[in-house]
Amino acid sequence: MPTNKRESLIFTIIMCFCMVLWMSVYNVARVHGWSFGSGTLADAWLGIPPAYVVAMLLDVLLASRFAKWFALRFLVTPGKSSRLAITPAISTMMVFPMVLFMSLYGALEAFTHAGDPAMILPTWITSIPWNFVAALPWNLLVAGPLSRWVFRRAFPEGTVLAEPVCA
Repeated sequence: MPTNKRESLIFTIIMCFCMVLWMSVYNVARVHGWSFGSGTLADAWLGIPPAYVVAMLLDVLLASRFAKWFALRFLVTPGKSSRLAITPAISTMMVFPMVLFMSLYGALEAFTHAGDPAMILPTWITSIPWNFVAALPWNLLVAGPLSRWVFRRAFPEGTVLAEPVCA
């Protein structure tokens, strides 16, 4: 786990990419009748850059603050709970606001293609459970462990400085 703000930002960049990549492919495939052909992958890949920017902003400004606050207040006890309890608690709580707001983003994006504003609310509401069912296990079982592994291989503990070294 990250130990300072710089490490936290680097970890967020990696984790957010893993989640946006998977959820983009998942949602495009779901909309296209569970087809995982080259068209699905191309459509998903084209949607990743704007979705990634939105997800990063949501993560940094809202979701991570909520997740840490909720998990540390209601799910685990700081100082008493182990990292093995704190990490999945925070990761689980990240899924709730991210699914809620990224599902809204997806509904708004669908509106820009379909052009029917009456479909925004039903699209948003119906996509929330689908996205939650895909995001929670992906976060806990694949993206989280993979991101932590990549992060610590790229940045061994103690190699990312909290403050820049001035020459």
